[in-house]
Amino acid sequence: LRTPKPSIPFLPSPPLASRAGRILPCLEATEPPDRTPPALTSGLRADLARRYHRSIQPPLLLGFISAAGFQPAEAPHPSAAAARAVAGAADFSFDFVPRPTSLNHRWHPCDVRDGRVLVDCRRFTEDDDEEERLSLDLAVCDPLSRRYLLLPPMTDDLLASVGLRNQDMFNSGASFIPSEDMEDETSFSVMCWMHSKTKFVVFFFSSCSGHRHWSVGASTSWDDLGLHEQVDSLGSCQCVYGCFYWKLNYTNKLLKLDMSTMELSTCDLPPDHEDGDIVIVESGEGKVAMFSQLGAGRSVDYYNLLQDGTEKSHEWHIKGTIPLPAQYTSEFYISGPAEGCIFLAGTQKEQDAVHSVFFSLEIKSFKIERVSRKTFAFRYALPYFGFPPSMTLRRIQGYEVIRFGSRSP
Repeated sequence: LRTPKPSIPFLPSPPLASRAGRILPCLEATEPPDRTPPALTSGLRADLARRYHRSIQPPLLLGFISAAGFQPAEAPHPSAAAARAVAGAADFSFDFVPRPTSLNHRWHPCDVRDGRVLVDCRRFTEDDDEEERLSLDLAVCDPLSRRYLLLPPMTDDLLASVGLRNQDMFNSGASFIPSEDMEDETSFSVMCWMHSKTKFVVFFFSSCSGHRHWSVGASTSWDDLGLHEQVDSLGSCQCVYGCFYWKLNYTNKLLKLDMSTMELSTCDLPPDHEDGDIVIVESGEGKVAMFSQLGAGRSVDYYNLLQDGTEKSHEWHIKGTIPLPAQYTSEFYISGPAEGCIFLAGTQKEQDAVHSVFFSLEIKSFKIERVSRKTFAFRYALPYFGFPPSMTLRRIQGYEVIRFGSRSP
């Protein structure tokens, strides 16, 4: 049995990481082999080499994560060998993260970024008044190192401050916030959204804030957004040019959160998108675009969002249609974006086909590439990018362990 490792922050990549390409040659040129400084151990050289190779090579598409586990990329995909190594070394069951209650409640992946996985555990319980309430637990973990950090719970006082109660919750979700401006690679931020029959609220958590609790980011009522009919659920969110977008399921509308102003607004989708799946993407030069899939067809539509200079006036224009490989029909699955791609699933036309197939689609070139079979029944899956175990950064021993409410070495 594996012993879970303690809850610790993700360890930093030192600032010299980006300069490793210059450091290694200089060290080798200035120090004779028999006079290598004692501090420059073989382990440190290996770490510097890993950082250098990571700095010049983008992360690899290693496969897909779902509640069923990890589906690695398969040959002839160029990442197949690395994916097999990761599948053998990592724990995608997330059993190393302590479960919040009983064995009946398990962690499920809800977002992936920079090799970290955001997992959640949702459960309904009855309170003292026999009212059913939604409980949401969140954790950030690294399947390769089996390190994790349990995020603090949403308190009743925090929910009450924005007019919410757990008993009123219709749905909730969570996502990483892109962290390009973070001071180091240990830092991360998480956004959690909750909605009831009348309200939509966004909360934020930052690992580098020092407060170790959630804060309110934005809050509004559905009526204030002009949505007078009940909102049942939201699609997965995408972050594009500093804005988060959700599709309001079974409607022709998008919900938008501008992170610079914390303003929530809505915008219309093209006609007949009530039941369609979409992914919002960056198309370059600050322009927003969208891939759309209406039903189980054999293609994906690509739209540009044209604006007349004002935030409130916009119109979608279809720019092209990308066919799936000839022998496949869409499985009505579309996700992303991540690392310049979106992701699709297709079903082979042959009646004896056993598995569906995952594809990646490059946003700029529209190139479609087969990644792997889809061997699980879950429709929801997340692309997992990273590096093979040989390029995984070494963890520094003795780094401070941080638990909420206390600190220990």
